[in-house]
Amino acid sequence: MPSIFTRIILGELPARFVWKDELCVVFLSIAPLRPGHALVVPRAEVDHWIDLPPATVAHLMTVAQTIGKAQQVAFEPGRVGLMIAGFEVPHVHVHVVPIDGMQDLDFSNADGLARAPALDDAAKRLRAALRAQGAAHLVDA
Repeated sequence: MPSIFTRIILGELPARFVWKDELCVVFLSIAPLRPGHALVVPRAEVDHWIDLPPATVAHLMTVAQTIGKAQQVAFEPGRVGLMIAGFEVPHVHVHVVPIDGMQDLDFSNADGLARAPALDDAAKRLRAALRAQGAAHLVDA
């Protein structure tokens, strides 16, 4: 059975995509830790990041860095946090989160009731920052 992320990648479930390339996609979390919280997800359905080919790991980190730079501009956080936990969905995903402190990476603070207008605004801001930095794989709404 495909993971929820595979179903999103295949277009079976909706998402606010901001990036798509041949190896991965980036979309906003529907339960963000902070506005702009993005997930970098490989197209290949692999459960644990240590099982990915090294080239894929390197690509995910390069994309995460591009997303993080755009988040820095769009949301002006103190830092951009990065985390690979892997317990929520059995499909590798890198959390890239605009943060002002370590508490902002606590999943017990996730906004499970995030409203569509707030998510749409975050996606719009992130896309604009990606566009300004010349991102090659930007997905417009």
